[in-house]
Amino acid sequence: MTASKTQVFIFDTTLRDGEQCPGATMTFEEKLEVAHLLDAMGVDIIEAGFPIASQGDFEAVAEIARQVKSATVAGLARAINADIDRAGEAVRGAKRGRIHTFVSTSPIHLAHQMRKSEDEVLAIISATVARARGHVEDVEWSAMDATRTPIDYLCRCVEAAIKAGATTINLPDTVGYSTPNEYRDMFMAVRNRVPDADKAIFSVHCHNDLGLAVANTLGGLEGGARQIECTINGIGERAGNAALEEVVMAIKTRGDVLPYECGIESTMLNRASRLVSAATSFPVQYNKAIVGRNAFAHESGIHQDGMLKNNTTYEIMTPASVGVQKTSLVMGKHSGRAAFKNKLGELGYELGDNQLEDAFVRFKALADRKKHVYDEDIEALVDENISTAQDRVKVMAMTVIAGTMGHQSATLTLDVDGTHKTVQTTGNGPVDAIFNAIHALIPHEAKLALYQVHAVTEGTDAQAEVSVRLEDTQSGRSVTGRAADPDTLVASAKAYIAGLNKIEMRSRQTHPQHGAA
Repeated sequence: MTASKTQVFIFDTTLRDGEQCPGATMTFEEKLEVAHLLDAMGVDIIEAGFPIASQGDFEAVAEIARQVKSATVAGLARAINADIDRAGEAVRGAKRGRIHTFVSTSPIHLAHQMRKSEDEVLAIISATVARARGHVEDVEWSAMDATRTPIDYLCRCVEAAIKAGATTINLPDTVGYSTPNEYRDMFMAVRNRVPDADKAIFSVHCHNDLGLAVANTLGGLEGGARQIECTINGIGERAGNAALEEVVMAIKTRGDVLPYECGIESTMLNRASRLVSAATSFPVQYNKAIVGRNAFAHESGIHQDGMLKNNTTYEIMTPASVGVQKTSLVMGKHSGRAAFKNKLGELGYELGDNQLEDAFVRFKALADRKKHVYDEDIEALVDENISTAQDRVKVMAMTVIAGTMGHQSATLTLDVDGTHKTVQTTGNGPVDAIFNAIHALIPHEAKLALYQVHAVTEGTDAQAEVSVRLEDTQSGRSVTGRAADPDTLVASAKAYIAGLNKIEMRSRQTHPQHGAA
């Protein structure tokens, strides 16, 4: 495998490092499904697992190696003969197989984990890389904890690995310790100082302990690395790895300062994110770059106004470029009139200036009470607004006392022709108490024929839409009043009043000389 000066190979380790994330274990079938998607989206190398870890891991790597059509399939191996032989056996059926072997190089690892001298580790590198070359032509060697390894010794290790036959040299930031400039300088130093460094491709593998994994990855590219090791959604040990979708879109979006290219089909990124999230049962944080639920969502009124005028005001890439259907203008308490009017247009409403202003005020009041305002909420709000604009009677305030002890009571204030009237009544339940209060303030002969409640949207803060059918004893006809509100009891009162207003309106149309009930 050779690379041009600008070509970058994408090495995905979701199935190995990603699966090492506590609780992220995938089934055999899930691993195959993820591997096929990675292959289809253009990943160059798929690290399918750690064959020596278990029989299941070996079988998964072997089956992925047999089934993958385009990508190189790699198996991970410690610098131990048994590991290397097992990895070689696992990738034997691959169209292009790779053994990825590693050993610690930092003083802290050598002293406390390896318990070996620098010279002993150099001998291990030479022997194990050569053994891996006996199985496959494509061998990757990694210096575990490279960023905390003295540069002189790191160069000696890299030189030994290349001499033994390594075709890819990975210098990982194993514990997420480095910074972008340090990481860049490390690659530049090693590549300048090691003989025959040009015979190998250098690789970056960054962990996210300080939140710098993607930044360090890009720093490594600037230092001459041409392979990126990453995972879907950035999953992995501890705080995770550099996220594949982030580094890919950084390269595709900022070609002016990142003059590289990769073969990833970016329109499949969102699909890959969802698949890995489902397989591992690890949700993607809402504000996750590129594939998070809010990555292309805008609620701020200023941002929404800009988006309505030109998408590039607040989006540096299109949703379609990463497989997201469209930008989402989220309606909430920060939304402005322009976005609200645009949403009404999408929903098929054309309101006059006064109606629009009244509906917008009611929308803002609803948004203060609900975390998420859905299209159905807006439809219910506007429908109610349109139907009640000319009503003589409106609900102004209401307090209800309900429970298992004693009678339920309601204190209700209505606006009747501009005059506020208040009454307190009891009833057999809170709804009955409310309807009794309405009857006390507006005496009428209408009979309740139907009372129905359903949730407009999902969740415990969903709006309740109440339908009330009243039979007008004078005309013998029925009317239906509807209202929506996050408070079911408030919606009940509004729906009943809406029905009475309809009866009054019909009475006026039939007998213009009649006044209010």
